[in-house]
Formats: sequence, C-alpha cells, structure tokens
Amino acid sequence: MERYIGFFNSYIIGGIQMVTGFAFFIRFLQKKAKLFYYLLFAALGSIVLFAAPAGSIAEYLIYTLLLAIIGIFICRADWRTVVLYAALIVEIMHLSIGMVNSLSGIVHPGLSPAYQNASAALSVLLGMVALAMAVVCYSVTYRYFLCRESIEKQYLFIILIPILMIFFMDEYIGSIIYGNITFSDVGSSVIVANHYRMLVIQFFGMASLFCLMFAYKTLLQNFHLSMELSLLEQEEASLNQYVEEARARYEKTKSFRHDIKNHITVVKDLLQNGKSEEALAYIGELADMSEELSFPCSTGNPVADILVGNKLGIAKSMGIDVECSLILPYPCRIRDIDFCIVLSNGLDNAIRACRDVSGAEKYIRVTGHTQGDFVLVEIENSFQGKVSVGRGTGLSNIRAVAEKYQGAMSVKAQGASFLLSVLLVIPLHTKSIPRQIG
Repeated sequence: MERYIGFFNSYIIGGIQMVTGFAFFIRFLQKKAKLFYYLLFAALGSIVLFAAPAGSIAEYLIYTLLLAIIGIFICRADWRTVVLYAALIVEIMHLSIGMVNSLSGIVHPGLSPAYQNASAALSVLLGMVALAMAVVCYSVTYRYFLCRESIEKQYLFIILIPILMIFFMDEYIGSIIYGNITFSDVGSSVIVANHYRMLVIQFFGMASLFCLMFAYKTLLQNFHLSMELSLLEQEEASLNQYVEEARARYEKTKSFRHDIKNHITVVKDLLQNGKSEEALAYIGELADMSEELSFPCSTGNPVADILVGNKLGIAKSMGIDVECSLILPYPCRIRDIDFCIVLSNGLDNAIRACRDVSGAEKYIRVTGHTQGDFVLVEIENSFQGKVSVGRGTGLSNIRAVAEKYQGAMSVKAQGASFLLSVLLVIPLHTKSIPRQIG
C-alpha cells in the first residue's frame, strides 16, 4: 500500500504540478496552447520524473528547459520573456514543494513507525498542499506582480540572476541541513536537522521572490515612463519649432500688409508712366512674395496651418490623397501646443496607417469646426488591420489633451476606414490665458 501511495505521490501529483505550472506559464506569456501540447508536456514531464531524481537540480533544470523550448518554438514568444517566466514558474514550484517538505519533516517524526500507511497518506496530502500553495502564488504573481510591458534585454539579468541565486542558495542550504542522515535499528531514516529553520529560510525565499518581482515591475514601469517623457519632450521641442515658424510667417505677413500701400503706389506710378512691362514684373514679384506667405491649409490658426501643411505635404509625397476643411478658433483659450499635440499625433498615426495599406485607396481627410464653446476635430484615413487603442503614446497624448479641456476622444474603425474624433471644450475662465501669436 505504501508503495502505491509513493508512486501516486511522485508521478501523479508530480505530473499534475508540472502541468499546472505549464498552464500558468502559457497564461503568463498571454498565449494559447492546444490540448495536444498540454498532453505532450505531460508525457515529457513524466519522463523527466522517471529519469531524474525527485527534487534534484537536474529535474528542475530539465523542467525549465522544456518550458523554454515550448515557449520559444510553439508559442512563438520572445526568448527573454520565455526565459524569465520559465525560471519564475519553476522557482515558485520549487519553493512551494520545499516549504511543504519542511512541514513534512516537522510532522513526520510525530508519527509512530507502525503507522506507515498514515505517513504515506500524509505525504500525498502534503503534495496536494504544495500544489495549492503554488497555484495561489502563481495567481498572485499574475494579478499583482506580472509586468505587462515588454522585457528589455538590458534588464533581463537584473531579475533572472537573483531568481537563480535564490534557487541555488535554497538547494545549497538544504544540502547542508539535510546532508546528515542516520538510520535507526528498524531501518527507518531519521533526518538530523532543524526543519523549522529550513521552513523559515524557504518562507523568506518566497517573500524575496515577490519583493524582487515588485521591484522589477516598478523598474520597468519607470523605464517606460521615462521613455514616454523623453518622447513628449522631443515632441514639444518639434511643436515649438512649428510655433516659431508660424510666428515668423505671421511677422512677415504683417510686414507685407504694412508695405502693401507702398507696393500699390509703385505699381500705380509705373502704369501712369507707361511702363507696363515693369509694372507686370513688379506684380509678379509681389505674387511670388505672397505665395511664400500663404499656407497650404488655412485653419484660421497660424500654428496649426504650418503643422497641418507640413504633415499633409508628407502624406501627399507618399501618394496619399489629402483633404483639409479644418477651421479652428483663433485666438482662443486652448493652447496652440495642445492643438498641435492632437493634430500631429493624429496625422502621424494616419500616415502610418495609410503606409500599411496595400491595393486600396489611400486617403487622409482632416475636418473640424467650432460650435459654441465646443471644438470638434476629426481625422479620417484609409486603414487595414486591427485597432489597438490602449497602446501607444500618440493616442494617450491626444486623450490627455481631451481630458485637460473636459472633452473626449473616440476612435472608430469601420471597414477600410478609421476615424479619430476629438472634442474639446473652450475654457470660459482661466487664471492666465497663454499668449497667442501676434
């Protein structure tokens, strides 16, 4: 009876533990695996349990290798993510089993040798407890500590090496504590060790693992926040260039308007003196000068004119049909740079979407108008693929501007068309109105 219970505990419970770890591994990778791969992993896991000594380093390393192979070649996941999560899965299972084994060492000496069946049944129960403990740890890890961001190569070893260190230190301390085994006269083994000490060490090992994951998640979040901040700073610098260019054009336009009377006087004098050819040449120069001061897209806001004109010029050079019927209030209490954030990010996304379109019409339409205290800006473009609204700095920046002005942002993909709509509310009262151009 004891032999059958030992077989059940070693292979059945052990196999369930391995398959459970595999299921959470697939979940950590945010992938899906067919039932065939679960059965295949169960079969390979049974071979590992049969060939490798139970609880040995070789068993855990082979288990990790199996997870990594399936994650890379079957799930097609990034190798950095696969290596990290495979080591994490194995380490949690390793510590869970180790803690339960320490509990077994505490409880087992209290049983009389005559109750061997009870001792074997207890080992099965403790195996189930180890499985339940691992499932709880996996669930907590997935919900609270798993970082959804992509794992940067330069930061992989920051968490992988400490995980491996916890694993090998646990093995080393266990070999020291459980290294001396004596045998009684009746042939039963008695481990001369302090199981309480080992249980405390493994408990702190598990706690260290969770602290490590929390620190790593915080590190990655700070890294991505710093990257987004850097992108925003670059974007603000480029938008400030649009503002400066618009200011320069505005000053030229104001100077041209100031001098227009003089130009008219010169043309009038030339015509009165019969110098029609010179007058036509002078008018031609004036036409060229006015062309330099004109905007390809007239929105009513000089900064937006520069930005939209440049973006649509880029789109047109790529063979994209462009239309613009955007009218913006000027001046108003919405900052020029906020208009630029909406338009630049929206047009950049539209240009990228059109670039990926193949075998269909490519177009970008920019529309917008003001009604009362509301400003509506819409960018429609040709589109192929799937919508990913939650990701990307561009849409998040547009949403931030919309929320800043008590408005809203919405996206809609229908067929081969993508529509971005941004509603802004013009503030009625502000402590300080940003100085507009001119």
